[in-house]
Amino acid sequence: MSASLAGVDFPADKDQLVAHAEANEADEETLAALRAMPRADEYGNLTEVGRSLQLDPAAEAGQTEADKADQNTGRTADGLAEHETETTSNPIVEELGYNRGS
Repeated sequence: MSASLAGVDFPADKDQLVAHAEANEADEETLAALRAMPRADEYGNLTEVGRSLQLDPAAEAGQTEADKADQNTGRTADGLAEHETETTSNPIVEELGYNRGS
């Protein structure tokens, strides 16, 4: 993202930022994020631009759409992903020290 906006003259408005990114051959994801920004009077620097972008944190972390779909299938009734829920210990194992069924 910042590479596609390198050298932009601030302050700049949204249209100037999009035009600069297009001239620097930014990828479609970057252009889409810039186009989705709110129309402010002017952005003073890259930090202000970054705050206005609606970026997907999962994509920035390297999570693919397939990873997200897989994670969503493991949801529990409390709305947490399975790996985030606390599990209670098995009462049989607590009482006997082992599971009778195994």
